[in-house]
This record gives sequence, structure tokens and C-alpha cells, in this order.
Amino acid sequence: MEEKRREPVCWIVGAGSFDGFLGKPEQGDLLIAADGGYQYLKQLGIEPQVLMGDFDSLREIPNRELIRHSPIKDDTDMALAVAYGQERGFRRFFLYGGLGGRLDHTIANLQLMTKLSREKMECHMIGEGTILTAVTQERIWFPRTARGMISVFCLGEEALGVTEQGLKYTLKEARLTCDRALGVSNEFLGTESWIEVQNGTLLLLWDQRNGLEGGRGYV
Repeated sequence: MEEKRREPVCWIVGAGSFDGFLGKPEQGDLLIAADGGYQYLKQLGIEPQVLMGDFDSLREIPNRELIRHSPIKDDTDMALAVAYGQERGFRRFFLYGGLGGRLDHTIANLQLMTKLSREKMECHMIGEGTILTAVTQERIWFPRTARGMISVFCLGEEALGVTEQGLKYTLKEARLTCDRALGVSNEFLGTESWIEVQNGTLLLLWDQRNGLEGGRGYV
């Protein structure tokens, strides 16, 4: 059987909370430092292929090719970095430094994940011991090795046909809304599990020690 080819990943490091990489960039990937995220990479001795932003949070700007944006702009540095990755043809994104720090930027990054999911792109935001992803009309599953908590939230007015199986608390074709946290603090049971939404977008978050999900696909 022919081995499935790994899709290249655009790694973006922002200026929020950063507690190290989950894995590392591979050949064909793109590593972008979004403004103050460059300081984290500098501490690790890693040079990004691209450094971009308005550089309002950088104390020292390296002497290298930069993509500079005006501080007066409609999008965040993280969103501009994602847009650059999309222009380069990437459809899979790992966002670091997107949590903690300024709450408004954290919320903006959650909105950014929603946008990517609705464009049928895969995005994980990783940091503060947590992995987050958004799914739109998708099923996502986890191996039996997954442990700890998993929470599910509605991103949008409503999410329909929400099913959660193999977890401590189950749902079957339920309706989730943005004003009630019905899916918060579920638990893995040491069995294979999956979550599906037939219409709408969900935000999922789980313990970073579990790594990425086992797989996902559109319904």
C-alpha cells in the first residue's frame, strides 16, 4: 500500500505564551516569526524563513530580509502571517504564541481558526499545555491512548448534528449554541473516540501531552 504523503505545514510563532514546539518543522514546511515571536525562536537558536509584522514588540530587529506591515492595519500579525502562508499554497497551519498575553489577540486568533476551518483548511493552535482546533462539517477522532479532558464549544450561532462517542459524556446529533457551554470538560476513557458536526463549526481543546488527533475527515 502506498504511504500517504504528509501535507506541508506552515508554522507561525507569535508573541503570546510559548512553551516549546510539538515536533519540529520538516523539509517543505514554512516557519514564520510573526513580530515578537522572533524572540522565542532566537532563544532556541532557530532562524525563521520569514520574519513579518509591524515590529512594535521587537526590541531588536535582525539585519535580514523582512516583510514589514504598518502598525495601522485591519489584521493582526498572526492573521497576516496566515494569509502569507495561504498565498504560498499552504493549507495546514500550526500556530504558536497565539494564547496568553493580550486577551483580545487570543480571541482574534480563535476567530482566525474559525475562518480557516470554514475555508476547509486545517489549523492547530498550541500553547499553555493545550491544543486547539476548529472543525466545520467534519468528524475528528482520537486514539485510545488519549487521556484527560477534552472540551467542545460552538463557534457561531449554532452547530447542528453534534455527536460525541467514546467519551465519558456522549451526544447524538445534538444542537450546540454559542451561549451555553454544553460540551465543556468531557473526558477520554482510554477507548477510541470521535466528535462530529454536520452543520456549523466547533472549537475543540485538549491536553497537549496527547499530541494531535488521530485523524479527521469531512462529513
